[in-house]
Amino acid sequence: MLKLFKKKTADENAAEIKIPKHIAFICDGNRRWAEARGLPPLMGHKAGIANFENLVDWFIARGVTTVTFFLFSTENWNRSQEEVDFLMDLFCTELQKNIKHALEKNLRYRVIGTRERLPKKLADLCDELEEKSAENTNGTVVFALNYGGQDEIVNAVNAAIDAGQHVDKETFETFLDTGDILPIDLMVRTSNEFRISNFLLWKLAYAELLFIPQHWPDLVQNEKLWQFTLDEYSKRNRRFGGGKKANYSGTKK
Repeated sequence: MLKLFKKKTADENAAEIKIPKHIAFICDGNRRWAEARGLPPLMGHKAGIANFENLVDWFIARGVTTVTFFLFSTENWNRSQEEVDFLMDLFCTELQKNIKHALEKNLRYRVIGTRERLPKKLADLCDELEEKSAENTNGTVVFALNYGGQDEIVNAVNAAIDAGQHVDKETFETFLDTGDILPIDLMVRTSNEFRISNFLLWKLAYAELLFIPQHWPDLVQNEKLWQFTLDEYSKRNRRFGGGKKANYSGTKK
């Protein structure tokens, strides 16, 4: 009898584990990571993509269906030309690897944000990555590249106006660049920064937020931190504004 009771309890505990369907990362602290190690700041960006594909595969294997990364914002063009050029070249190299990863792992890749200011080679690679992986079904990887949340919403408003369409929340989403992407369940930002920085404003409406002190190159290589994010999410009580049942009148029952 005791053994049966223990087994039932373990099963119940397992059933309580909650996995976010969509986890999004703001990949902060690359330069600080490099400087802390006496390396040139730009080397932090290289470290930030090391082991990236293993991170994606790990989360997908545990039931996450969409993983999003904020790589380059519309405001990041204000950085030095040297750093911008370095990042554009790095993205080109990485996206060519991602095409192979998408095909091997049956993953769909999406690149959100405007292509207008991207170098032509990079813009073409974004299109190729999306086209070649469009029918894949094992999970979705999203890169926010030259992306701004406010711009996305303004562009969607103008698209709805041009279409002459009155919208509600559901139909408005169809005009968003991210309309086909799940709402974010958990957003993780690294490097002790406590902001959302114009990131996926619509999709973050009911997201759980997690801010951690480690820099992004530390997180991308550390499976214990990946597990930590899932454990933290599992502790959260998401009520979506519904609250919990309570005796608001104060009367005895």
